[in-house]
Amino acid sequence: MLFNSFAFLIFFPLVCILYFLLPHKFRWLLLLVSSYYFYMNWKPIYAILMFSSTLTTYLCGIFIEKYGSKKNIKRLLLISSLIINLGILFLFKYFNFINNTIFHFMDQIGIKWDIPNLDLLLPVGISFYTFQAIGYSIDVYRGDINAEKHFGIYALFVSFFPQLVAGPIERAKNLLPQFREFHSFHSGNVTSGLKQMLWGFFMKVVVADRVSLYVDSVYNNVDQHNGTTLILATLLFAVQIYCDFAGYSNIAIGSAKVMGFRLMDNFHRPYFSVSISEFWKRWHISLSTWFKDYVYIPLGGNRVNPSRHLVNLFLTFFISGIWHGANWTFICWGALHGFYLVTEVLIKKYLNISNNVKIPIKGMGIIITFLLTVFAWVFFRANSLNDAFLIIKKIFSELTLPYVGEKAIVIYMSTGFLILLFKEIRDEFFPYKFAFFENRNILIRYMSYMTIIILILLIGVFDGGQFIYFQF
Repeated sequence: MLFNSFAFLIFFPLVCILYFLLPHKFRWLLLLVSSYYFYMNWKPIYAILMFSSTLTTYLCGIFIEKYGSKKNIKRLLLISSLIINLGILFLFKYFNFINNTIFHFMDQIGIKWDIPNLDLLLPVGISFYTFQAIGYSIDVYRGDINAEKHFGIYALFVSFFPQLVAGPIERAKNLLPQFREFHSFHSGNVTSGLKQMLWGFFMKVVVADRVSLYVDSVYNNVDQHNGTTLILATLLFAVQIYCDFAGYSNIAIGSAKVMGFRLMDNFHRPYFSVSISEFWKRWHISLSTWFKDYVYIPLGGNRVNPSRHLVNLFLTFFISGIWHGANWTFICWGALHGFYLVTEVLIKKYLNISNNVKIPIKGMGIIITFLLTVFAWVFFRANSLNDAFLIIKKIFSELTLPYVGEKAIVIYMSTGFLILLFKEIRDEFFPYKFAFFENRNILIRYMSYMTIIILILLIGVFDGGQFIYFQF
């Protein structure tokens, strides 16, 4: 079920009403059934995969705690859980990619490779709930949390519908205890949650989906466009992916907040970052911190010799690229960000710049970081490596007047973008000025709500378009 669908507009209020009407002891069951129903709206049979991941990590946690004094058994249990969960992820997400890669390599050296591809549809959100479940197993193994004994509550932790298919990737120590808390109806939570959801819908249907019409038309026909048009499409894709994913996160966090649940922030105006390292503290925060805690630090982090530290940094982002998709474009995107970060560390060390010192001219730092990020987005969005390299070639060789599309489309895109830009600048640099949603004047506040709702209805794109990160 998509957040930007009519079905969700019925589903969500109904779940909330029932949640507050039911006695506390039955609420977990309502949310669990609702979450599985929410997920099964895509393809019911794939709920079996989520259940398998849930059961595996639940039993792993129980037995790891039981055999806490026996390190070898604990390690074997954790490894078994990782193999099962990552094995499912590999089978559905990476098998065909690796099989095709081997086929092409073997074909080049004249060896026949007859293993056929699997006819499997990638389950929505499999990477998100798998990583959330794996994180739980590792936390129990480390002794950071106690194993959850109530299978139903643990199953709800893995499948909680607001953040099930695209995050935020929650930590067990934050979310699990909340399912045991009593959440009474609180008007402040409802108002705050609905406002965040409203802004999320604006980001998705008014900005992201409107911009995607232009981006898709250009990136799906790279041969037919010049470098200037491709620059414009790439800049717009930077806007699209931010508004698409941050919009989803706002809806997810807001919908959970309505019921009294607190999910972690996932975005913090990343395009105002003054360095790539700061960008990754502001972009997809739940994933970047997951990789930090469960990949980067176990590899040794920065507590090793300088050369090994750089390898750890690069490997973490290289793996992050693989996580994003079974395509060489994503691998190049992750490797490029790894290269950026390694270069940043070396520059700071060579110039003896403290981690607490920003680039002298903050605006310059923001511009450089933004341009580096946008360049990397070429690989993320391109349909193939050939397309990515062709785009880069054209960007540096074919600079003429761009194709901008119909006047009405330009006006619609500009309207949404300018409102977004105003709010982003206000939140970043003037957080206590120019308030609209939070204005003390009730008239201004309600006019702000109505303006956003009207814009959503008038220029929003309601074609049932999925969120970009659902494919991951």
